Amino acid sequence: MDIKKVWAVYFSATGTTQKIVERIARGIAVQLGMEYEACDFTLPGARETPLRFGQGDFVVLGTPVYAGRVPNVLLKYLDTLEGNGAAAAPVVLYGNRNYDDSLIELRDILEDHGFHTIAAAAFVGEHSFSYVLAKGRPDEADLLEADSFAEKVAAKTKGLTGADSSRPVDVKGIPKPYRGYYQPRDRQGNPVDIRKVKPLTTEDCNDCMICADVCPMGSIRYENVREVAGICIKCGACVKKCPVHAKYYKDEAFLYHKRELEEELTGRAVPETFL
Repeated sequence: MDIKKVWAVYFSATGTTQKIVERIARGIAVQLGMEYEACDFTLPGARETPLRFGQGDFVVLGTPVYAGRVPNVLLKYLDTLEGNGAAAAPVVLYGNRNYDDSLIELRDILEDHGFHTIAAAAFVGEHSFSYVLAKGRPDEADLLEADSFAEKVAAKTKGLTGADSSRPVDVKGIPKPYRGYYQPRDRQGNPVDIRKVKPLTTEDCNDCMICADVCPMGSIRYENVREVAGICIKCGACVKKCPVHAKYYKDEAFLYHKRELEEELTGRAVPETFL
């Protein structure tokens, strides 16, 4: 397979997906002896221009996992992708629970838009809700796994012919129709709906505007950063990137779900790679 350029393409509100995708893409580029470029579509302005690639490109495309799936707020933008025969590796980052059908969904999105998927991976990142769940991940062990994966992908790429790359990479997950989005439940088994929950702001806020700068939905107003005018996807950007820790959630259902995840998911989930 004749690769001329490697791309790291990602949505990464708190930086975990970025860290892994760039590490993998950079590793592949080093192994293949070529240039590498990053494309971050986290902020609204970056999603105004469709992403177009072609033969000779290798695209490592990553998203976080929301409720076991590719974030639904990204689907419209991902539908504008144009692969035009580019090679690709879908990568998902999940917060230590499970990636469910997100990886197979992202693989299918790429295949449906003209990419040839030849590898895939699911890595673990610190959960967007929590400072405890998968704390500090991806950590050094995860990055070493990303390096190993990159080496294997590069080796596979060198040996591929056009005919070899026609079949999508096999990954875990249920093929279409995918399972529904993960639904948190209370102790009585009743569904917990946190979709309309929005962050609040303490008196410590000094109007630095960082929360408005980093909101991937553009929902926090510069004129009044205490107001979340649009949707909140609970990505954690405004909470974790606030220098004075002024953003927080107090919704009881949200906090219950957060505690439940932290108490139940104490084991270390490990990355899974597919070639």
